[in-house]
Amino acid sequence: MTNESFNSADEEAIRKWWHTDIINMAPGKIEFRGHPIESLIGNISFVQMISLMTGGGLLNEQQSELLEAAMVAGVDHGPQAPSIAISRMAITCGVGLNNAMASAVNTLGDVHGGAGEQCAELYYDISQRVDAGTDLPQAVKEGLDHWRQQYGKIVSGFGHRFHKPTDPRAPRLLGLVHDAANDGVVSGQYADIGEEVQAELGRQRGNRPIAMNIDGATAVIFCELGFPAPLARGLFCLSRSVGILAHAWEQMQQGSRNKGPMPPAYLPLYTGNTPS
Repeated sequence: MTNESFNSADEEAIRKWWHTDIINMAPGKIEFRGHPIESLIGNISFVQMISLMTGGGLLNEQQSELLEAAMVAGVDHGPQAPSIAISRMAITCGVGLNNAMASAVNTLGDVHGGAGEQCAELYYDISQRVDAGTDLPQAVKEGLDHWRQQYGKIVSGFGHRFHKPTDPRAPRLLGLVHDAANDGVVSGQYADIGEEVQAELGRQRGNRPIAMNIDGATAVIFCELGFPAPLARGLFCLSRSVGILAHAWEQMQQGSRNKGPMPPAYLPLYTGNTPS
């Protein structure tokens, strides 16, 4: 395209190539969803900024405290968590912190890291059934049946391989939600849904209690604050990134090289053919 043929319509087409409601940026001007950056710096918290940026608006102080509690609760679960282990192994390969963090975050998929999103889907489905007139216990049974048709028998957000019958993070988070509901900050509907799902799963296991895990508890908070289910995974990634960074940095200080998933004295079990 020559300068002679370039016109205002071309300029407008170029400007519309990317369009965003998030940021309005020009020389000397930075606004996030209509808020000048200078009015936000020093006046809102990081979690309030997360909500603003992702389209949830500016949370009030009590709402932001709930979101912050959820983010704090999910930061780390030790090197037995694949994402944390990978961050440490990546560092021993000589990469930088950003590379280790990217490698670790990329493991947060449907099985490890995606349970909060799936659990939020379950809660929202049950909520719609209740809003349509089904009582909560029946809505939970129907929601669980629908869930299992889609995903199988394991219900995301419930059960834990280490924490039985209680994940210590969940009761604390649910207590904060109930307190906020009593103060009129949130509805408390999703706390009731989560606890009824937990109770129903226990009944289905022959009245053996089952833990609501971190994903089930944080999904309650994300739903209470109105975050769409897919954002639950993104918020968990932000939270777990703190632990990933901490472990990567610690491993960098320890200085190990090429550290694999098992000590070198222990080799994986070979299960292939052995020539006679």
